[in-house]
Formats: sequence, C-alpha cells, structure tokens
Amino acid sequence: MKNRLLNAVASITLAMACSNAALAVEIKVLSGNGAKAAVTELGAQFERLSGHKVTIHFEVNPGVKKRIDESEAFDVAVLNPPFLDEQIKNGKIVASTRTVLGRAGIGAAIRAGAPKPDISTVEGFKNALLASKSVAYPGEGSSGRYFVTVIERMGLTQAMASKMRPMPAEYNVEVVASGEVDMVVVVASRINGVQGVQSLGTIPAALQTWIGFTAGLSAKAKEADAAREMLKFFTSPAAEKILRDKGVEPFVE
Repeated sequence: MKNRLLNAVASITLAMACSNAALAVEIKVLSGNGAKAAVTELGAQFERLSGHKVTIHFEVNPGVKKRIDESEAFDVAVLNPPFLDEQIKNGKIVASTRTVLGRAGIGAAIRAGAPKPDISTVEGFKNALLASKSVAYPGEGSSGRYFVTVIERMGLTQAMASKMRPMPAEYNVEVVASGEVDMVVVVASRINGVQGVQSLGTIPAALQTWIGFTAGLSAKAKEADAAREMLKFFTSPAAEKILRDKGVEPFVE
C-alpha cells in the first residue's frame, strides 16, 4: 500500500513538472545597456521562479528604437523613459503596461588596483579627468551625451579633446578593465558587475543627472501573458533588492 501511494505521488509530481514545462514559453526582451546588470539578474530570477525562458538583447537605446521601428518581434522593451514613451505614442508599446524600474546617476570607474582619486567635488572630478590619459564614455548613449555637456560646462572641451574616447555601449566599461583606457564615465549602474574595474562613485551633485529605466509590453507580443507576469515581477520586493544591489534606485523615475 505504501509503495502504491509513493508511486502515485511520484506520478502526480512528474505530471505537474511536465505540465509546467509544456506551459513554459520564451520571452524576448530588447533592452538598453544602462541597467544591464540589473535587467540580466531580473530576467534570471524570473526564469527560476516562473519556468519561462527569458532572452535579452542589449544595445544602446537608439539601437533598440531602430529595431522596434523596423518591426522586430519582441515581448518586452526596457528603455530610458523618453524612448519608451515615444514607442507608446507610436502604438508599439501598450501604455497601461508602462513600468518604472528605477534610476541611476552618472558614475566613474578606473582599473582595479589603480590609485583611486576623490571625485566627490567638482574640483576633484576635474583634476581626475585632467590626470587621465584617456576617458571612455558611451558614444551613442544618453549618459555619454550628457557627459560631453559636463565637459563643456567645466570648460574642459579643449583640454580633454585628445583624451575623450567615445565607445560602443557594450564595451565602454570593459576597455578600462583591459587597460586600454584610464577611466570611464557612464551611468553608474552600467559599472556594476564588470570585473577588473573599481567604481569611483557618482560624479558631484552639482554636475549630476538621473538616467531612468522603464519597461513595457509590446503591442504585438507573442507571449503577452508571460510578459505581463514578468513586468509585474519587476515591481516586486524581490526585484527591489536586485535593483538596489545592481546600482539602481528602485521604482523612482
């Protein structure tokens, strides 16, 4: 009798596992690079909880916009607010699903082990920039464009002209780890999780701005139900911890 009961329980468990596997779908995400570490971990955690597969393509926001404009299939987009709102206006993202993940300021990093300058003041940040032989930043990203305006505001355009290194978004922090560039200035959350670099913290408040991260459901999502589940997870207590750990101030735009 006991063996029959155990066999029955095993059969039910196996049937439930097979049922969940049969219901599992692949959710395709197009995301900007700014919150890469956070979005990667959010996707991985949702996979573990739901059984669904999450595939994420990272690119600069203009690149993601181009893919959406060209009607590439996707279920969820993670973009800076102006880009997401444009896609809502264009009917490509469902307005009611607009989800605020959070925001991050502009930060700087140098190679791990290098002498660490103090950039907490405008003068300190200025001196650190001038002492660097080269400074990377995202050539097409929002934080990169903002950094260029900061250089102008500090009156360093001429002094920094030969040192500025606009880089592809997927490589702008990594070039510091490899020693190709002395420093990177980028949205602080992008620095998180990159091996071989040490963060200098955020740039001074007088020069600071915030970069927001928002998400939404594609109007033509193939896996709309599962994607909605994921967007709901993005505002959960578990997601809040992940966002904080990865350098994003949660749920604030």
